[in-house]
Amino acid sequence: MLKIFKKNLESQYKERLKRAFPKELHLDLKEVLKILPFQNNKVKLCDGVVHQVDNLIHDNELDLKLGHETLTIPYRLYFDEPSPELEAALTDKQKDILHCIYLRHHNGYLREKRLDLLSENSENWTIPFVIQLIGEYVYELLPIIDKKINEGTLDFYAEFRDENPKYWQQTESRMISYWNEYYRYKFPKLKEYLGFEIVDRIKKRTHNKT
Repeated sequence: MLKIFKKNLESQYKERLKRAFPKELHLDLKEVLKILPFQNNKVKLCDGVVHQVDNLIHDNELDLKLGHETLTIPYRLYFDEPSPELEAALTDKQKDILHCIYLRHHNGYLREKRLDLLSENSENWTIPFVIQLIGEYVYELLPIIDKKINEGTLDFYAEFRDENPKYWQQTESRMISYWNEYYRYKFPKLKEYLGFEIVDRIKKRTHNKT
């Protein structure tokens, strides 16, 4: 009975992660999902203590538009990383999918690691995962994001901004709130804060909608 319950739970996790990526990636995503350690629900949380986590994917989600699809991104994940051997066998695209999944992990250090590993030539489907980090509290992510939002990718971000105006406004507001709460002492003027510079860069970008 317990075995059946765990298998059903694993199927639910996989189904939820499928909804976070465009359909064109689902074959590659299937290979990524095979190596995720859903069976282990003993997780070290922020207090440094190992806890039994009943739900490895938080119930909260983000519904975002990307092109002609609506993607549903998990707010937080709690499962561990796969073994390095299994990860090494993935293709470059599959590795980028894996990195995006772990950008929603509860551990900020792991999010930073995976963001740094994300390909510089990443495609527009990575944007919902990257842009969410702008409105979070971990400053160390911002210099990495700053490099990834460049002349080669700015049009993707501008298009995503226009497709998701309410979400974009919320992201900008969260960025300002975290600056005010945690970083104002270091950057007295909002314009000096890297999060603001990144948001301003995306706001000023126009793109060809044809």
